[in-house]
Amino acid sequence: MDYFLLLCSFLLPAVSAVEETLMDTKWATTELAWTSHPETGWEEVSGYDDAMNPIRTYQVCNVRELNQNNWLRSDFIPRKDVLRVYVEMKFTVRDCNSIPNIPGSCKETFNLFYYESDSDSATATSPFWMENPYVKVDTIAPDNSFSMLESGRVNTKVRSFGPLAKAGFYLAFQDLGACMSLISVRVFYKKCSTSIANFAVFPETATGAEATSLVIAPGTCVPNAIEVSVPLKLYCNGDGEWMVPVGSCTCSLGFEPAMKDTQCQACSPGTFKSKQGDGFCLPCPANSRATSGAASICSCRNGFYRSDTDLAESPCTTVPSQPRNVISSVNETSLVLEWSEPRDMGGRDDIFYNIICKKCLPERGMCTRCDDNVDISPRHLGLTQRRVTVRNLQAHTQYSFEIQAVNGVSNKSPYTPQFSAVNITTNQAAPSAVPTVHLMAATASTMSLSWLPPEKPNGIILDYEIKYHEKDQGEAIAHTMTAQRSNARIEGLKAGTPYVVQVRARTVAGYGRYSSPADFSTNLQTDPPKTWQELWPLIVGSITATFVFILLWWSLPLSVSGSRGMAPSQSTQRNCSNTIIQFLTPGMKVYIDPFTYEDPNEAVREFAKEIDVSCVKIEEVIGAGEFGEVCRGRLKLPGRREIIVAIKTLKVGYTDRQRRDFLSEASIMGSLTTPTSSAWRE
Repeated sequence: MDYFLLLCSFLLPAVSAVEETLMDTKWATTELAWTSHPETGWEEVSGYDDAMNPIRTYQVCNVRELNQNNWLRSDFIPRKDVLRVYVEMKFTVRDCNSIPNIPGSCKETFNLFYYESDSDSATATSPFWMENPYVKVDTIAPDNSFSMLESGRVNTKVRSFGPLAKAGFYLAFQDLGACMSLISVRVFYKKCSTSIANFAVFPETATGAEATSLVIAPGTCVPNAIEVSVPLKLYCNGDGEWMVPVGSCTCSLGFEPAMKDTQCQACSPGTFKSKQGDGFCLPCPANSRATSGAASICSCRNGFYRSDTDLAESPCTTVPSQPRNVISSVNETSLVLEWSEPRDMGGRDDIFYNIICKKCLPERGMCTRCDDNVDISPRHLGLTQRRVTVRNLQAHTQYSFEIQAVNGVSNKSPYTPQFSAVNITTNQAAPSAVPTVHLMAATASTMSLSWLPPEKPNGIILDYEIKYHEKDQGEAIAHTMTAQRSNARIEGLKAGTPYVVQVRARTVAGYGRYSSPADFSTNLQTDPPKTWQELWPLIVGSITATFVFILLWWSLPLSVSGSRGMAPSQSTQRNCSNTIIQFLTPGMKVYIDPFTYEDPNEAVREFAKEIDVSCVKIEEVIGAGEFGEVCRGRLKLPGRREIIVAIKTLKVGYTDRQRRDFLSEASIMGSLTTPTSSAWRE
């Protein structure tokens, strides 16, 4: 060649993206042996770079000949699933003006082509040396050229092409009449490097097919981190730079950020982290410990606890000691309890108190829980104030009250709450309320009443007070009267007028509470006044002359008139009539108050005889009574004709009080019968 081409040193540019090289002529230690066409065109020569490392280059300088078309093709380059590649070319070009006596065909540029193929199948003649099938990338022009008197100036140009689809490709360089040297060729692709951001790892990701492409890289949280927003991804742009982060991770419970938010390290023993996030581990709170690392909560020491609402950052606390300075004030059957707060609150301020009432039987040496009739105000559990009032205690009875102190962790302790106990004995008390008032008869100006004694008389009943007033006028103008027994007759009333009646009992301790208001009305017609003794036979006679009143108590299989324990032979001889409670005594019996009997069964045995249930047939329900249903039925006794009767039943699940009232009514009916038969089923 006529001209000597200088090979000068060059500097590698700094790039921010990761560049993965597919081919670099500087790696060659032997001849490249690329294919050239024609053979008189490109020539491979050896040289040295600025570090005196040997390199293989190609040069061409046929500027004195017209119509130059010199091709140089590289070896097959596998693309490794890359969609877009970059070609870095370092070259020098001679200034055409510095070459004397050359035709006007001198060039200072060359063309870059590529050809895709699924295999290394190119030959010296295939593919054809022309733009198609080769794909032109660009015409490469130097930034600097040199003359004979100047040193060579190295130009560096980078071009990219894609998208690539086949297994690999060839590079081709076309010279159309330049005097140049191709110092080195490097083929590479760009990728975004592995990145850790916001506790998420994003893998190496190759750029897309176009320079403007954004390739999504899915991320994964670093160990001991959890995803807080989805989807977790990062975009790799065409320059190999990460951009547009989406989602993030954060350190899990028991782990804290480390290494500039690229790691989550475990909390050391004695520290904890109860929440996920960017927070750091904290020392264990009071009365707790963490013996191992990565603790999300510190365990409470023995005897200390956390409530279900306590935070992990809260100290562990314990149960309170017993209340102090208990004061009790007894007033008949009522009690006021007061106390002071515990000396040790257990480290908490959510203190509550429970009141446990026990009724004691000294003769048995035991105490049992009080029944539901005992009223503890404002309540017996979960008290915040230190004062309660206890009512409805039984008179002359010993009680024990336990005042428990509890707090938010008492339910975590295996032990019963600590308490202070106080023992008291009640005084004489007023009777309980009269349960029920009945209207036995009414005229235009009178009403005859009866009622049941209080369930808890708390002593001897001295008398009863009856309070009554017209229903429309209210209690402001109520009248009162007294009665020595559990019945009374009110006189001087208005005809056809509704009245409200209430009754209360009196003992030496005073009056009890009134019964519930009962509404009764006088008759419209004026009747001649009758005495109490005259009134009862008329009432009973009119009832028993019309039908037999039968009270059925389905839940008791045996009679109260002594049939329990009876010999089988006796039971058989009695047949139907031996289980009937009959009243066949001729004439009128003297009324006896059944409540003078301590046991209502005694009153029933006095006046009643049981009727076998097979003698009674129920046909239909005609109403509801106090104890159960009132039914229409028929009674057929042996040797007698069948008659229509009313049957009263005692409901299932009766109380002792209802049973007592039921038997009391039965004894009253028995004591008031006429020769006409009256019966009921127990």
